[in-house]
Amino acid sequence: MIEENRIASGIVNAAIRVHKQLGPGLLESAYQAALVHVLLKEGYKAEKEKIQPIRFEDEIIDAGYRIDVMVNDKVIVELKAVKEFNKIHIAQLITYLKLSQCKLGLLLNFNVQLMKHGIKRIIL
Repeated sequence: MIEENRIASGIVNAAIRVHKQLGPGLLESAYQAALVHVLLKEGYKAEKEKIQPIRFEDEIIDAGYRIDVMVNDKVIVELKAVKEFNKIHIAQLITYLKLSQCKLGLLLNFNVQLMKHGIKRIIL
């Protein structure tokens, strides 16, 4: 989990940098593009819209699930631009963590005045 925590710290710093420059009020896709740009510049492997298949009856099925950002194949980032997180956002991230077998995920809500109020860590 030490590696995941190091990665998460870099993601949070990148998110704060993006939020300081862009502020609240944009679409999720704008924050996603900017965050991936910063993470790649910082030397992370950051994949946006990574396909997350499901296993059903010993088959692997692409059911249309896409992880917003997967960083270094270890940390999942789900981005939001909403008034506040709700239970479905948390459930979605927990499901992605289970499907991917990752241990750490970050929910990032860019529709806040201060980015520190838009960060939620989920650990499995």
